[in-house]
Amino acid sequence: MNRIFFRFFLLVMLSITAATFVIYFAMSRLFGDPLDEIARRQASAQIFLIEQYVDEAPTDEWLVRLNRVREVSDTRFDLIMVNKARSLLPATSLDALDRGEVVLDVDGKAFFRRVDLKGERYIGSEMEVIYAQDLPIDIGLALQMEVVRYVIVALALLLPILLWSRSHWQGLQTLSRVADEFGAGKLSARARMQPSASIYPLAERIDHMADRIEDLLVSQKTLLHSVSHELRTPIARLEFALELLGAKAGDPALKKRIAAMEGDLSELNTLVNELLGMARLESGQALQLELVDLAALLGTVEAALPPGAAVLSIDCANDAGPVAADPRKLGRALSNLLRNAQKYAAGTIHVTARRDGARVTIAVEDDGPGIPEEERERVFEPFYRLDRSRDRATGGFGLGLSIVRKAVQLHGGSVHVERSALGGARFVVSLPTSPLPAARA
Repeated sequence: MNRIFFRFFLLVMLSITAATFVIYFAMSRLFGDPLDEIARRQASAQIFLIEQYVDEAPTDEWLVRLNRVREVSDTRFDLIMVNKARSLLPATSLDALDRGEVVLDVDGKAFFRRVDLKGERYIGSEMEVIYAQDLPIDIGLALQMEVVRYVIVALALLLPILLWSRSHWQGLQTLSRVADEFGAGKLSARARMQPSASIYPLAERIDHMADRIEDLLVSQKTLLHSVSHELRTPIARLEFALELLGAKAGDPALKKRIAAMEGDLSELNTLVNELLGMARLESGQALQLELVDLAALLGTVEAALPPGAAVLSIDCANDAGPVAADPRKLGRALSNLLRNAQKYAAGTIHVTARRDGARVTIAVEDDGPGIPEEERERVFEPFYRLDRSRDRATGGFGLGLSIVRKAVQLHGGSVHVERSALGGARFVVSLPTSPLPAARA
């Protein structure tokens, strides 16, 4: 955010600087060089002496008056030939010299002027030029005056721009904070700006959008939780009825049919449990934090796994635990990762736990087919399943990994998937040893 306003002020300063040069060159083109005019004012006394005192003398006294001026003036007045004067002046000033005008040499602190154009002062005067040197011209002071003038103009422009930008900057900082909080799961975050704020229309629309999103998410969670709870009762009734029906059935074909129905019902019951688990994680319940021995937790999770063909090995470093966590939620996340590995592992599952500074890293990897790179982020989305998992052999509803990410995020951690050295997928969970304050609520 600060970068945006820094660039804005840099652009304003560059624009003011460019405008200064444009104004200077435009004024020089239309009305003459401003510095030349300043120098002419500073040399006005010497010019006045030549034009109003020396030039007003009778013809035979012109040189006499010039010598008097030389005696009393600190300026050096010399008579030089026209050709020499031409060699000392730029080409742009030669026409003015030929017209008999006073031509200033600002850098040399001097001016040139033809004695006269017709030779009326004395013999050969039409070929000579008055060359006045050591004029009291101080361009440095003039430049300082111009700089001060433009600085005042720049400040006069920048001050209202600063005040205007400051209100925008504060408003955008507020919107940025609201966006961060809303994105972190605090759905009640709002800007709540006053109508007089410069970006009130934008803030109002963002607040309305946030209200709508919060209502939709709350409605979705409520519906999911309610439907999941309501499904438990008919599922329990169906299980009881199928159990009674199976006990009375004598036909083997009927028993086989009932067994298939019980399998479908068990799958539906598992889905309801997964949905309820997801609803609990998203309900914003506080974590029940305690110091958890990571090695013991991994051992408990391993013992609760269903039998599988893959060989599971756990390598937990001595300094990996304990960690401050909710053992039930963290255990659920690790259990889902291990069950997912069981589904796809060809024969090996390897779990490692290491401490890295203030964080603990848990990695679960297998030697299965792995996950394509373009799918590695999407596997954490609810109900998303890879094509190869859409069969009854692997099962699953696409909620297990979503629950893993939600549980880890509640602890202030993160989870991602990469390629394993074993050839399959490697799920990496990174947890702070002490959960962030935001993860406690």
